[in-house]
Amino acid sequence: MREELAGFTIGITAERRHDELAALLQRRGARVVLAPALRIVPLADDTELREATRACLDSPPDVLVANTGIGMRGWLEAAEGWGLGGPLRGALGRSYVVARGPRATGVIRAAGLRAHWSPDSESCREVVDHLVRRGVAGRVVAVQLHGERRPGCTGTLAAAGATVIEVPVYRWAPPTDPAPLHRLIDLVAGRLVDAVTFTSAPAAEALLRAAGDRTETVLEALRGDVLASCVGAVTAEPLVSRGVPVSAPRRARLDALVRTIVDELPRRTVTVTAGGHLLTLRGHAAVVDGELRSLAPSPMAVLRALAASPGTVLSRTALLRTLPRGADEHAVEMAVARLRVGLRAPRVVQTVVRRGYRLRVD
Repeated sequence: MREELAGFTIGITAERRHDELAALLQRRGARVVLAPALRIVPLADDTELREATRACLDSPPDVLVANTGIGMRGWLEAAEGWGLGGPLRGALGRSYVVARGPRATGVIRAAGLRAHWSPDSESCREVVDHLVRRGVAGRVVAVQLHGERRPGCTGTLAAAGATVIEVPVYRWAPPTDPAPLHRLIDLVAGRLVDAVTFTSAPAAEALLRAAGDRTETVLEALRGDVLASCVGAVTAEPLVSRGVPVSAPRRARLDALVRTIVDELPRRTVTVTAGGHLLTLRGHAAVVDGELRSLAPSPMAVLRALAASPGTVLSRTALLRTLPRGADEHAVEMAVARLRVGLRAPRVVQTVVRRGYRLRVD
C-alpha cells in the first residue's frame, strides 16, 4: 500500500501546531482525531513577567535556563514592547546560557546571545544536575518556565544555594471545549484508536487527569493496544513513570514523530490467510489481498476476536463480549453479516451451526 498509515486512527492532543501534525499524518493515509488536551494562554496580566524582567535587570543572572523557543521568544518580544529589550539582552548576554532544546537554541542565537550548553536528553533533570555539578551557590539563576512551575527543578537549584528567578511567559489551561478530549478518552478506553500523540508532558498529564475514574482503563489501553507516541523523552516522562511503553524519535521534531509512527504501527498489525484471502488488520480497516476495506467498530471488533485465534470457533456469547455494552446475540449476527459485506469476501467467516463462527483457515 502506498499510504503507510491507511486504515489507522490517530489521536492528536496538541493545540499548537496540531494542523501541521494532522496534515503530516493524513498525507500518509491516517484518520485523525483532534482533541487538544491543553491550550497555551498568554498571561492576561503581564505583571509577573514584568517583575521577573525587572529582577533580571536589577540582578543580572549568572545563569539563564531557556526551556522553550516559544517562551524565550515571547519574553523577548514582551520586553521589547516595554522598551526593555536592549537592557534585557545586555543582562542576559553576560549569563551562562543553558538551552534545553534546539528551538530554544535558535531563539537565543537569533537574539544575538550565545547558548553555552544543551542537554542530550532535553530533560529538566539533566539541566539541574549539570548546573549543580558546575556550582550555583551564591549565583542568580533565571529559569524561563515551560508553561507551569517545576518546583522539583527550581527547588533543587535553590537548595544548592542559587537565587532563582522564575520567568513565567505563558501558562497552560484546560481546552475551551473539553468535548473532543473526552471523546478521545472514550476512544482510547474502547481501543478504537490505534495511537495517541503527545507533544508536551503537560498534555499527557492533562489527558490522564481528564480521564478521572477511567484513568486506569486508559493506562491499560496505552500499555497494550493503543500506541503512545511522544515527540521526545521529556514529553514521555508522565507516561513512562506510569508503566506505559512509548515510542519517541531521537530528535524532538514533528516529522520525526510521524516517522516513528509510520515505523511502529504497521508492525503491530495482524495478518492471516482465510477463505483463500490474505487479510491484514489495521485499526478501523482490513486489507484484503492488498485492497483497503474500512469497517465499522462492531464488525471490526468481531474480526479482531476471530483473528486472534484463527480457525477457532468462537461462540456468540464470546463475540458478544467484544461488542459495545447493551448489545445482544442478534447484534453479533448483524456484526458478522456486516463484516462479510464489508470485506467483500463472504467465505472468510464461516458459520459453525449451533457453535458460533470461525475464520475459514486451512
